Amino acid sequence: MRTAAQRLGAAGELAAANYLSDHQYEILDRNWRCSAGELDAVARAGNGQIVAVEVKTRSSTRFGTGFDAITAQKYRRLHRLLILWAQAHRTFIAEPRVDILEVYPQGPGYTFLLHQSVQA
Repeated sequence: MRTAAQRLGAAGELAAANYLSDHQYEILDRNWRCSAGELDAVARAGNGQIVAVEVKTRSSTRFGTGFDAITAQKYRRLHRLLILWAQAHRTFIAEPRVDILEVYPQGPGYTFLLHQSVQA
């Protein structure tokens, strides 16, 4: 049985996938796992660049934003995971990028804040 936090996270990831699709991102993979960790989503942005998207769903900002939860160490790990994803899929990524998508439930819908990173 899932906890409330797990249900919130799963709902946020689904809402994030829909948001990305509506904003010129083609979802290539979701919840990709390897021995080094997991990527929430891998997508092709409107400009053709392949990006890892880390989804951070929060019910509020009382204890900080989703973006605040991304440390330099976590960012580097996500970057490495994107390279591993590319290797596993025999795909070349000229400029690996990690985006952070904050998701906040708001009434019947969601509020999204997308942070597009520079190349990692």
